[in-house]
Amino acid sequence: MDTVAINLSIVQRPGDAHALGFLDQARYLRYHLSRLGFACQLSKNRLYRDRLNIVLGAHNGFERNLADLFPCVILNLEQIGRGGAALPAAYLELLASVPSLDYDPANQQAYATALAGPCVSILDAPYLRAGRCGTRLEDRPLDLLFFGSINDRRRRLIEQIEASGCRITMFDHPLYGPERDQFIVQAKAVLNLHYYETGRLEQTRISHCLSLGTPVISERKFDTGIPPEFESTVFWAPSDAIAPFVARTLAAPDFNSEAARKLARFHGSDPSASMRQLAAFLVRVAQDHATARRQVPAPAPRRMNLGSGKDYLPGWINIDVLDRTRPDLVLDLSRKISLPVTLRSATLGEVELTAGSLEVIHANNVLEHVADLPTLMTNALDLLADNGILAIEVPYERAATAWQDPTHVRAMNENSWIYYTDWFWYLGWFSHRFAIAHFEYLDERLAPCERERGAFMRVLLRKVATTLHERMTARTMRADFGPGFEDDGLPLKPGPVLTAELAGAI
Repeated sequence: MDTVAINLSIVQRPGDAHALGFLDQARYLRYHLSRLGFACQLSKNRLYRDRLNIVLGAHNGFERNLADLFPCVILNLEQIGRGGAALPAAYLELLASVPSLDYDPANQQAYATALAGPCVSILDAPYLRAGRCGTRLEDRPLDLLFFGSINDRRRRLIEQIEASGCRITMFDHPLYGPERDQFIVQAKAVLNLHYYETGRLEQTRISHCLSLGTPVISERKFDTGIPPEFESTVFWAPSDAIAPFVARTLAAPDFNSEAARKLARFHGSDPSASMRQLAAFLVRVAQDHATARRQVPAPAPRRMNLGSGKDYLPGWINIDVLDRTRPDLVLDLSRKISLPVTLRSATLGEVELTAGSLEVIHANNVLEHVADLPTLMTNALDLLADNGILAIEVPYERAATAWQDPTHVRAMNENSWIYYTDWFWYLGWFSHRFAIAHFEYLDERLAPCERERGAFMRVLLRKVATTLHERMTARTMRADFGPGFEDDGLPLKPGPVLTAELAGAI
């Protein structure tokens, strides 16, 4: 079978710890697809032109046009339909218009589309056990572990189970990855409860715990569809009698031996049939996108973000001076660049920067760090098209946010823009300058506020052509007379040097 390069991209808004929950599914796909010969990588918010991007967490915010710029498949892991998650209409439209994958056929019925791919069974992940010396169930310190978001439904069931005499351990803040797994392997069992009334099986949570070698006691609604690999590998508790069932199951003298049999059966489950269907689908999508790309090349991005790391913006040209922040381009705009210039980007391929090629440049808490700010502003002016916007956020000089970062080299106030707007000729600018299109103060929560409470300033600078009067002012204030008087078509060969003899002859 032909294979393609895969980028597993997790959508994470800044500070959203819950997005880390998608690491489990991303690692699962990376492992099993790699076994089939796919070259797989894991990334956060990054999309690649030369790879097929499997996007996880797109319901948290994913612009539809990105799927036109990059080859994308949306992996849905939300419960969709009546009684399920309240999802944005834009997300359902995304699933209907972009190739997609799911873990449950019932979800796919809610957004039926010819672009939908196969359902992916989330089964055993043997890499989770690699190098682990599992503690025997009878020696584990935690009786029952529950993790996940809490709503009224789950809270009610947990209270019932605790009232039956079971001790349930829970986290007081979100934990994912190895930080969570260290508790899973200390539990005699993990409790799985449905969050939504749909009651669809939480395959990813259950399979992850079973893969780690921890039994699962799970609520089961009478109409819930159960994949055969889970039917005999989980302790199933009826929803209407879950409390006595959990207490009875944990206290049973044969619990440890029965749990060991269930775990062994699950570890022997084979996801190869599901993975082969998935692989064929991914190859087909990649080929279709390659054909479309040859017919209509993707347009070049026209928005640039001065920053990367947590500030990375998908679909923009993200630049940074630090390679460890994984920008699209390592580039320092505080150094003079000669346009046009063509640069190679791992994510975007070849990127050509030309004068007037950008519509927006975004600089969020950047300008206070830059050593040569006039050069950066000059490069920005050159890169922007007429009426293009330089969007800036900086700490306000009179607030505690100024100078709080040890890498700050300046503080800024209301007058920090005057050289780029009114006194542009000081910087050697002539034909264009910036004009303030918008100005406001922001409080520490980044909400608009009065000057007295300002912690930051938000400024939108628009690139505008200078007026005839402004050009006259520039010509009078510069050291030279400005552009247009360079040679007037004079011959390039220099004339004779004026000597005393030549002067006397004249």
